[in-house]
Amino acid sequence: MRPFREKEWLLSLLVGALFLWLIFLGNSPLRDWDEGTVAQVAREIWRAPVGSMRWLYPTLGGEPYHNKPPLIHLLIAWAYSIGGVNEWTTRLPSAVLTALGVPLLYLVGRLLFNQIPALFAALVYLTMLPVVRHGRLAMLDGTIITFFLMLLFCFLKARYNRRYALGVGFCFGLITLTKGMIVLLLGGIVCLFMLANRQLALLINPYLWVGMFLGNAPAIAWYTAQWQHYGSSFLQVNFQAQTFARLVQPVEGHSAPPWYYLIELLKYGFPWLLFLPQGFYLAWKKRYTTWGSLILIGTIVYLGTISLMRTKLPWYVMPVYPFLALAIGAELSEWQQHRFKTQILAILFAVIAIAGLGGCVYFTITNSQPILIVMSIVLTISMSIVAWLIKQRDRQFIQVLFCGMYLVLALLMSSQSWIWELNEAFAVKPVATLIRKHVSPGTTIYTSFAYGRPSLNFYCDCKVIPQSLPILQEMWSNKSYLLLDNASLQKVNLLGSKVLGTAEDFTLISPSIN
Repeated sequence: MRPFREKEWLLSLLVGALFLWLIFLGNSPLRDWDEGTVAQVAREIWRAPVGSMRWLYPTLGGEPYHNKPPLIHLLIAWAYSIGGVNEWTTRLPSAVLTALGVPLLYLVGRLLFNQIPALFAALVYLTMLPVVRHGRLAMLDGTIITFFLMLLFCFLKARYNRRYALGVGFCFGLITLTKGMIVLLLGGIVCLFMLANRQLALLINPYLWVGMFLGNAPAIAWYTAQWQHYGSSFLQVNFQAQTFARLVQPVEGHSAPPWYYLIELLKYGFPWLLFLPQGFYLAWKKRYTTWGSLILIGTIVYLGTISLMRTKLPWYVMPVYPFLALAIGAELSEWQQHRFKTQILAILFAVIAIAGLGGCVYFTITNSQPILIVMSIVLTISMSIVAWLIKQRDRQFIQVLFCGMYLVLALLMSSQSWIWELNEAFAVKPVATLIRKHVSPGTTIYTSFAYGRPSLNFYCDCKVIPQSLPILQEMWSNKSYLLLDNASLQKVNLLGSKVLGTAEDFTLISPSIN
């Protein structure tokens, strides 16, 4: 392969990824929980006066924010300073960084096997629904994957050029500054991979240790500064409550059985999940190769660890997707035309095509977004062609599958339904508009809604705190603003109150008549 051909593939993957991650990025409101929290921390950094050191000691609602280091928050604050505070600038840094993971995975694949499986792995990763969807959100997990892929690239490249070991240490530092102690788990995977491949010579590479020192110095300095400034309260929140406590107990009620992430993969992994069993079998047969051991160690160690954790959240599974993409890419490149396998695959893709047809009917009846109807039609047509080509034992089905999935995801991301969690509760922007119209920024408001919503806090620029009805009655007596749903409004006694307005079946109550 000519050298410039590699550059063309890298550029094509980069452009394709950036388009998919950035298209209509700001067309939907911020999501609870992480997006609203990350955005508010970033806005408080952006608003802070010069010299306030808010970039070093971030806050959330004016209180110290100990949850995560502020690298992404700082990037979002920088985006605010250029493009203003909106959904697009909030999501931009994470989306761009996650998109960079696509060409990076290709580079990692080129160091593991030849061009075709590397390209297939990158295209699989590019067209995985959870990777695209979560990578577009103002969250930390997509960025973590990109930094980890950069780490793997430097680690593998250091076998041929010792200077690349510098990048290993810097990537560890970037991971730590993004999401803290997850670096221990990802670092453990790298260490096991190094032992399995007998690459212990890296340990005597001076560039590695220089990189570890220089790359991790900012992270160590940040943690030291927090400890000196806040004392034991920082250690208790960051290390105990927000990190290690998640291993042994469900934090904030987020518990699930050990097979939770397997179900997540089954829910959102199609159609690529159909090739995963054979991909893992191929990796097991090639377990003594570099790529086989990386896939097996990365998948088993990471998925096993998060499955045993007591706290379960859907996005915790994100770093496993590059390993799955590598396995699927290897399987597609060596796809064998066994009669039984092709018949089963053809039937399964036909089922997906029928599901797409059902989606077309559903969206026609219940949803007013024509783009979702077009998406369902594209899914039906492309999966039907894939099923027919597989039945004909024609390897061209791979190209059709990649193109079809890319178009489907592009249409989904162009719609206002790619963040479907927004439908789980009331729309926050109309309520926030009502609050901003009548209440000064920074005011504490008490609500009858069941739980707090960081996105509402961000949009209204106030603290909206959920409380029970007796406490709401007491808060109103203490001259506090209330945000009540219709049922609660009928149950509390608010004589002398003033209704400021209603939005989304919520009424904003002033403490007294002015």
